[in-house]
Amino acid sequence: AQLMESGGGSVQAGGSLRLSCGSSGYTYITRCMGWFRQAPGKEREGVATIDGDGNTRYADSVKGRFTISRDNPKTTLYLQMNSLKPEDTAMYYCAARPLFRYCHDSILDPSSFGAWGQGTQVTVSS
Repeated sequence: AQLMESGGGSVQAGGSLRLSCGSSGYTYITRCMGWFRQAPGKEREGVATIDGDGNTRYADSVKGRFTISRDNPKTTLYLQMNSLKPEDTAMYYCAARPLFRYCHDSILDPSSFGAWGQGTQVTVSS
Protein backbone atom coordinates (compact mmCIF):
# COMPACT_ATOMS: atom_id res chain seq x y z
CA ALA A 1 0.00 0.00 0.00
CA GLN A 2 1.21 3.48 -0.81
CA LEU A 3 0.47 6.81 0.76
CA MET A 4 0.58 9.87 -1.44
CA GLU A 5 0.65 13.45 -0.21
CA SER A 6 -0.33 16.54 -2.15
CA GLY A 7 -1.10 20.18 -1.49
CA GLY A 8 2.25 21.53 -0.43
CA GLY A 9 3.61 24.80 -1.75
CA SER A 10 4.97 28.21 -0.91
CA VAL A 11 2.96 30.78 1.02
CA GLN A 12 3.57 33.93 2.98
CA ALA A 13 3.33 34.00 6.73
CA GLY A 14 -0.28 34.12 7.84
CA GLY A 15 -1.45 32.15 4.84
CA SER A 16 -3.11 28.76 4.63
CA LEU A 17 -2.57 25.43 2.92
CA ARG A 18 -4.42 22.15 2.94
CA LEU A 19 -2.47 18.94 2.61
CA SER A 20 -4.11 15.75 1.40
CA CYS A 21 -3.04 12.14 1.71
CA GLY A 22 -4.53 9.30 -0.26
CA SER A 23 -3.77 5.60 -0.14
CA SER A 24 -3.69 2.94 -2.79
CA GLY A 25 -3.86 -0.77 -2.28
CA TYR A 26 -5.05 -0.60 1.32
CA THR A 27 -7.56 1.37 3.30
CA TYR A 28 -6.59 2.98 6.56
CA ILE A 29 -10.08 4.24 7.40
CA THR A 30 -10.15 2.63 10.84
CA ARG A 31 -6.45 3.00 11.59
CA CYS A 32 -4.32 5.55 13.37
CA MET A 33 -2.92 8.07 10.90
CA GLY A 34 -0.83 11.14 11.30
CA TRP A 35 1.13 13.99 9.83
CA PHE A 36 4.81 14.49 10.56
CA ARG A 37 7.29 17.08 9.36
CA GLN A 38 11.02 17.38 9.01
CA ALA A 39 12.97 20.56 8.51
CA PRO A 40 16.57 20.51 7.22
CA GLY A 41 18.97 19.49 9.94
CA LYS A 42 16.20 18.57 12.35
CA GLU A 43 14.57 15.37 13.45
CA ARG A 44 11.19 14.29 12.15
CA GLU A 45 8.49 15.50 14.50
CA GLY A 46 4.84 14.70 14.95
CA VAL A 47 2.34 17.36 13.93
CA ALA A 48 -1.04 15.69 14.42
CA THR A 49 -2.64 12.28 14.69
CA ILE A 50 -6.16 10.93 14.32
CA ASP A 51 -7.31 7.52 15.45
CA GLY A 52 -9.93 5.16 14.12
CA ASP A 53 -12.59 6.80 16.31
CA GLY A 54 -11.73 10.28 15.08
CA ASN A 55 -9.90 11.40 18.19
CA THR A 56 -7.16 13.89 17.43
CA ARG A 57 -3.96 15.06 19.01
CA TYR A 58 -1.69 17.95 18.08
CA ALA A 59 1.80 19.14 18.75
CA ASP A 60 1.76 22.20 20.99
CA SER A 61 3.38 24.26 18.25
CA VAL A 62 0.40 23.85 15.91
CA LYS A 63 -2.56 23.74 18.30
CA GLY A 64 -5.26 26.16 17.27
CA ARG A 65 -3.77 26.61 13.80
CA PHE A 66 -3.78 23.13 12.21
CA THR A 67 -6.65 20.68 11.90
CA ILE A 68 -6.34 17.02 10.99
CA SER A 69 -9.35 15.26 9.52
CA ARG A 70 -10.27 12.33 7.36
CA ASP A 71 -12.86 11.84 4.65
CA ASN A 72 -13.71 8.20 5.19
CA PRO A 73 -15.68 7.55 2.02
CA LYS A 74 -12.71 8.80 0.03
CA THR A 75 -10.14 7.34 2.42
CA THR A 76 -8.34 10.65 2.37
CA LEU A 77 -6.47 12.28 5.24
CA TYR A 78 -6.21 16.07 5.43
CA LEU A 79 -4.20 18.65 7.27
CA GLN A 80 -5.64 22.15 7.18
CA MET A 81 -2.92 24.61 8.07
CA ASN A 82 -3.87 28.19 8.93
CA SER A 83 -1.86 31.14 10.24
CA LEU A 84 1.30 29.60 8.88
CA LYS A 85 4.63 30.72 10.26
CA PRO A 86 8.13 30.55 8.77
CA GLU A 87 8.99 27.91 11.39
CA ASP A 88 6.36 25.64 9.83
CA THR A 89 8.62 25.30 6.79
CA ALA A 90 9.42 21.60 6.36
CA MET A 91 8.77 18.48 4.37
CA TYR A 92 5.42 17.11 5.52
CA TYR A 93 4.76 13.39 5.59
CA CYS A 94 1.59 11.38 5.90
CA ALA A 95 1.88 8.18 7.92
CA ALA A 96 -0.28 5.28 9.07
CA ARG A 97 -0.19 2.51 11.64
CA PRO A 98 -1.69 -0.36 9.61
CA LEU A 99 -2.19 -2.65 12.60
CA PHE A 100 -3.50 -0.18 15.15
CA ARG A 101 -6.79 1.61 15.51
CA TYR A 102 -5.58 3.89 18.27
CA CYS A 103 -2.66 6.31 18.31
CA HIS A 104 -1.96 6.71 22.03
CA ASP A 105 1.38 8.60 22.23
CA SER A 106 2.50 7.70 18.73
CA ILE A 107 2.71 11.39 17.80
CA LEU A 108 5.91 11.33 19.84
CA ASP A 109 7.39 8.31 18.06
CA PRO A 110 7.60 8.32 14.26
CA SER A 111 9.04 4.79 14.33
CA SER A 112 5.67 3.49 15.51
CA PHE A 113 4.22 4.24 12.08
CA GLY A 114 4.70 1.52 9.50
CA ALA A 115 3.55 3.24 6.31
CA TRP A 116 4.81 6.55 4.95
CA GLY A 117 4.33 8.80 1.99
CA GLN A 118 7.10 10.49 0.05
CA GLY A 119 6.40 13.90 1.50
CA THR A 120 5.28 17.28 0.25
CA GLN A 121 7.23 20.48 0.78
CA VAL A 122 5.73 23.42 2.64
CA THR A 123 7.63 26.70 2.57
CA VAL A 124 6.46 29.74 4.51
CA SER A 125 8.15 33.06 3.86
CA SER A 126 8.15 36.02 6.21
